[in-house]
Amino acid sequence: MIQSLYYVPSYDEELIYNAVCNFMEDQEIAKDLRPDLKVVIKPNLVMAKSPQFPATTHPLVIKAVARWLKEHHVTDIILAESSGGLYNAEYMKNIYHVCGMKELEPELKLNMDFTARTVHCPDGFMNHSFHMITPVCDADYIINICKLKTHAMTGYSGGIKNLFGTIPGLEKPQMHYRFPDIEDFSRMLLELAQTAAPDLTIIDAIDAMEGNGPTGGTSHPLHLLFASRDLYTQDWFAAGIMGLVPQNIVMLRQALEAGLAKPDALTLAGDPIPDNLTPFQVPDTKRLDFSSTLPAFLQKPFMRIAGRLLKSYPQLNAELCVGCGKCAESCPAHIIKFKNRKAHFQKKGCISCFCCQEMCPMKAISVRKALSFFSRDKS
Repeated sequence: MIQSLYYVPSYDEELIYNAVCNFMEDQEIAKDLRPDLKVVIKPNLVMAKSPQFPATTHPLVIKAVARWLKEHHVTDIILAESSGGLYNAEYMKNIYHVCGMKELEPELKLNMDFTARTVHCPDGFMNHSFHMITPVCDADYIINICKLKTHAMTGYSGGIKNLFGTIPGLEKPQMHYRFPDIEDFSRMLLELAQTAAPDLTIIDAIDAMEGNGPTGGTSHPLHLLFASRDLYTQDWFAAGIMGLVPQNIVMLRQALEAGLAKPDALTLAGDPIPDNLTPFQVPDTKRLDFSSTLPAFLQKPFMRIAGRLLKSYPQLNAELCVGCGKCAESCPAHIIKFKNRKAHFQKKGCISCFCCQEMCPMKAISVRKALSFFSRDKS
């Protein structure tokens, strides 16, 4: 498995394009192409955020990839994504505008087909099928371009997690509700990634996010672009670059156990790993989760006993809340109500998926770190 890694000091169009040319050569992507190829670029557009904020894929990375494809005689290029929230024309037009995607036309087309189709999974999967956005289903070739981030629920967000955006709109909270346990949710993500089967995955880590990602964290620039055909091994590698322990990220451990991630087979191409890297700050949800430091055979029994005691819940800063309703819209358990234009949470029924924190545009939702048994909050 060839892992391309290139140093890119800033979001400069020509510097990014040079890196794209290099890693496309490393990965021998030109061999896959033909003029009538229908290519879908799947970015991370989790919410309407300016490209200056490290929550979404930067448009200049996408532009460089589209430019390279067109120079290799591929002209049918569609950008397709289902963001958090609704999946319709009005909502996505705003996402495209705020995230800087409108500026990419006419280099590529912005998807305006908001239908979805059922795609059946291989035998033996936990999921028999997925309901996926139509452009991904129709694509001949999928280029997955994600943003490198820590994540409140999964711990890490890269190529695998980015493909959750192939599930349409508010069906994503329903998936959280179906799979509230991190083991099951992570297995679902792996099966979805295998079903979507992107041909190339690029990680935008020129600027990345640490802390309460995927939207509430802060900037942690790495000045790097990653690219690989093998998104599972690449995610393992990228998590290590962040200073995380890949084995402690459930989806990465499962990928290793399933033989999808093969870190021992990795060959690095491009630039060397920088020697001045600093560890990423982990989300608040992970700060008291010390179960991963226990021997593997003790982790599950420990969590069964201590799970309630250590469970984390969302907590509202009422002064920042503007009553927009995005948290309630994204809550799979429907436990968020509004009183006097302020959100109110109840612990009963909360599955601690932190979709509410992810979709809050005001960063008004934080994590109340565990020890709920001793909490004074009786809600």
